[in-house]
Amino acid sequence: MFTFSHRTLRLATSVLLLALPALAEVSLPNLIAEHMVVQRDMPVHVWGTAAPGEAVSVTFRGETRSAHPDEFGRWSVYLPAGTAGGPFELTVKGTNTITLRDVLVGDVWVASGQSNMEMAVRSAKDARAEIAAANYPRIRLFRALNRVADYPLEDVAAKTWVVTTPETVEEFSAAAYFFARELQKKYGVPIGLIESNWGGTPAEAWTSMPSLGADAALMPVFLEWGKLMRDRSTTLRRQDKQIQEWEKAVAKAKAESQPAPGHPWFANQDNCWQPAGLFNAMIAPLTRLPIRGVIWYQGESNAGPERAPLYAHLFETMIQDWRRAWGQGDFPFLFVQIANFKTGPDAMWPEVRDAQRRTLALANTGMAVTIDIGEAGNIHPLNKQEVGRRLALAAEAISYGEKIEYSGPLFRQAIVEGDALRVWFDHAASGLKADGEVRGFEVAGADGKFVAAQARIDGSSVVVSAPSVDAPKHVRYAWKDVPECNLFNGANLPASPFRSDE
Repeated sequence: MFTFSHRTLRLATSVLLLALPALAEVSLPNLIAEHMVVQRDMPVHVWGTAAPGEAVSVTFRGETRSAHPDEFGRWSVYLPAGTAGGPFELTVKGTNTITLRDVLVGDVWVASGQSNMEMAVRSAKDARAEIAAANYPRIRLFRALNRVADYPLEDVAAKTWVVTTPETVEEFSAAAYFFARELQKKYGVPIGLIESNWGGTPAEAWTSMPSLGADAALMPVFLEWGKLMRDRSTTLRRQDKQIQEWEKAVAKAKAESQPAPGHPWFANQDNCWQPAGLFNAMIAPLTRLPIRGVIWYQGESNAGPERAPLYAHLFETMIQDWRRAWGQGDFPFLFVQIANFKTGPDAMWPEVRDAQRRTLALANTGMAVTIDIGEAGNIHPLNKQEVGRRLALAAEAISYGEKIEYSGPLFRQAIVEGDALRVWFDHAASGLKADGEVRGFEVAGADGKFVAAQARIDGSSVVVSAPSVDAPKHVRYAWKDVPECNLFNGANLPASPFRSDE
């Protein structure tokens, strides 16, 4: 049986009394703040906390809606949808008044993934010139901070909304910023970017626990997590040793006036590989804000032999999971196919690329192929301007309804023609082309052993064959970490790597 001293009771009472004024005041989550963008043509959702039973009203664009907090102090209101414009004021009144100035109405995009989405403008190609030119008052930036949680959080730790200037864009996602710049220039509407990413993280960390746990086919996710946790104590000791050695190397370099070595990178830092851990902390708190869509750049951390075979199913599950969480139907989900990079012997980058291609079977998805603009020796290729442009092309077609070519050629089917295969592509209406002899194709017979193939373009198809394969059955293209491949369509967009067999 528990007993309490008078001193303990007095202390508890004092703490409660100190907390009451804070609870009584209306407060808003980090996502609802000055300089924000709310999604046009959708109801404007505003939520927060206040004292239970307190009357709360929200006014925006001349419309007012009221609510009473529930027993836990949580309240929520929806205001009528409106067209793009601003700036406007948004006012929330309870026992106190909060006035948010400079609120715009436009299109809100969530930018997520791992380090290639996280890579900042300061690290991209032509960084100094890009930063100096970054004066876009109608592009607004919001950055979620790296956090892991065991359950879905109600608020996100963040650097809140800012206007795009040379000072604010420097540390922001380059791929996301260049994507938004393309859209803002073309359509003129305000663009809100919510950056929520973490370098070196796998897709299962970004997927909710109910979606992972409900699917028996995804049980290997928990097996791999169990292995990480089993060895966690030894791993942390090893990392401590590496940090100590790194600190000594930094001190030695400084003493000798030499460049310091980079900080060592560790997988699963701060348990960021925990299944659902990043969804809980960095995605779930965002899902109450209506959005236009998502851009995604990830896959590298799922390219190991333990995870790559599961990626196609996991990635589809994650996309459907996010769509359920937002409750907006099949909003556009646009992603970047991982680029060419020289990996280790066990990595399965071609398999992950093909898994990403297969994910296009989901409605309202688009893929920016980057097999031609990667860097064999750099896992973070610098040309994020072109990545952003290709993502924007997909957005223009899928989200904004433009009748444009937005994708490189995508494998449709292969038909046997004698001792050759004729390969047909979607997104080839503008024709196919290559700089010289077509490179990158391989064929295999019933034995499944692929050999280099001769290839020639014939209209919107490619005919492939190999002298050593009398009866070709399967074809694949660009099936290496760093392939030699050169097939494009008339819009100068590269063909996606693929294989015709499952």
